[in-house]
Amino acid sequence: MKFTFVTLFENLVKHYFEDSILSRAIKDEIFNIDFVNPRDFAMDKHKKVDDYQAGGGAGLLLKPEPLSLALESIKNENPEAYFIFATPAGKSFKQIDAKRLSQKEHVVFVNGRYEGIDERIIEKYADELFSIGDYILTGGELPSMCMCDAVSRNIPKVLGNAESLDVESYENNLLEAPAFTKPNTFQGSEIIKEYLKGNHGNILTLKSRLSVCKTNYFRPDLFKKIKNTR
Repeated sequence: MKFTFVTLFENLVKHYFEDSILSRAIKDEIFNIDFVNPRDFAMDKHKKVDDYQAGGGAGLLLKPEPLSLALESIKNENPEAYFIFATPAGKSFKQIDAKRLSQKEHVVFVNGRYEGIDERIIEKYADELFSIGDYILTGGELPSMCMCDAVSRNIPKVLGNAESLDVESYENNLLEAPAFTKPNTFQGSEIIKEYLKGNHGNILTLKSRLSVCKTNYFRPDLFKKIKNTR
């Protein structure tokens, strides 16, 4: 699988993939990433990629011409490339989206800057629009990295233990059950005793119950979805 980041600031993104699990996955060629800079497609001598908003308004927008040429270069290389834009207008990005997108051959994250992107580019090229939360960031790189991380870990062989995907939070709208490690007692607080008895059937049953309780307490919105499906 391939991820492409269309960004003016490659360095903001590439260092995230230089360590830990995702770095190993890239070295093992399970997936790869590359970068396309719209500035490389600017036609004027100053390589200008932004301009004032038509009709007035604070802040600059990314111009359509260089960005269009950048995206067309990707489409020419792979007509099946799937373009994702991070925008407040997008639907909330969910785990189900991460799993679905992990089946794609080539996902392209188009990153806005300043006050965003000329709307005509979004209308022409966007396959999906996503938001990672109701707040404003200085650019699309952070949302794109979040989404790429969530998608990539669902690609087979990226995680060392594929079974861990089955018990993660948000599977079946549930949060993951409480988890512990050694020591058994820490500052007077003990691990749940059933976890230490070695009966894996009982442990799984207990974790299932605790997962439901935790979801009800921390995320009642998810808990309502569980109740509605029962």
